Amino acid sequence: MNKCPRCEKNTNLSKDNKHRPFCSEVCKLIDFGDWANEENKISRPVDSEDFYED
Repeated sequence: MNKCPRCEKNTNLSKDNKHRPFCSEVCKLIDFGDWANEENKISRPVDSEDFYED
């Protein structure tokens, strides 16, 4: 089992969990709201090199 990135409860990452990696729809929507309100952000600009494997 892994932890939900929002509340850190144990969560199932199998295809049976339609909210994965979150434990529930509530945690999924809270996380989405944080991104929509720009409370979360990417730590650095994406470089074209990020898309190529070594």
